[in-house]
Amino acid sequence: MKSLREVLADAEARHVAVGHFNISDLGALKAIFAAARELQLPVLIGVSEGEREFIGVKQAAALIKSLRDAYDYPIFLNADHTHSLDKAKEAAEAGFDEIIFDNSSLPMDQNIANTKVAVEAIRAINPEIVIEGEIGYIGSNSEVMDVAPTGIALSTPEEAVRFVTETGVDVLAPAVGNMHGLLKSMTTGGTDAEYKHLDIPRIAAIKRAIAGTNAKFMTLHGGSGTDDADFTAAARAGMTIIHISSELRLAWRRGVEEGLKDPNEIAPYKIAAPAVVNIQKIVTDRLKLFNGIA
Repeated sequence: MKSLREVLADAEARHVAVGHFNISDLGALKAIFAAARELQLPVLIGVSEGEREFIGVKQAAALIKSLRDAYDYPIFLNADHTHSLDKAKEAAEAGFDEIIFDNSSLPMDQNIANTKVAVEAIRAINPEIVIEGEIGYIGSNSEVMDVAPTGIALSTPEEAVRFVTETGVDVLAPAVGNMHGLLKSMTTGGTDAEYKHLDIPRIAAIKRAIAGTNAKFMTLHGGSGTDDADFTAAARAGMTIIHISSELRLAWRRGVEEGLKDPNEIAPYKIAAPAVVNIQKIVTDRLKLFNGIA
């Protein structure tokens, strides 16, 4: 079975993207894994600091390892948006395949300094872990919002080169028109103008700028609610990983609401069943889109 680095290299060579989906419970993991196996595509599971606190760091790692070992399947685990060195080390020691060290809310100089320290510490624990860093600002919450967050700051090729060269990260997450969370208009069939549109030329320019550096790959965060055509164009322009979280959270909530319509049903797995179906459909659709499958 291929390693995560090999999976990412293969996706980059084919100009497609590996789907990254966040989980908070076993139902979501069940749905994501089922979708990936049906399409025979590799998949990344993300758990943020909050999600790790809820599931358990070692427990999340054990779940993914059990699926990978039992099915000999390329499913990998990412410590999504890790903001502190201690939590990065905790994930590394637990056996995570990737760690995103995110200090992008800090000034660039401090972001670089802190990320460099994190890269060195993670590699000292396990040099095989894929390490990602982030620049720019795209908001911070995977939730449904009335208005877009303020202070969005797009990344430049010059910033990208400096960041990856000085930190030594393997993967770069730039701000290129993406945004964490969903606007309410996106959840009710909003107009085209209300969906997220990416700066494809910027993605291509950043990819060209970092070519030949240690950062072999790029990640698109905040993918939920993005125009479908932009996903395809982003993969072709150089995005190797695409994150989806808010869409899955919304699908989970709507599914649970459906499951609760029967006042006599008290079995949690039956109440949650529509949520699993909803999530699996979204993941299937997104994986097809990221991989150019009709």
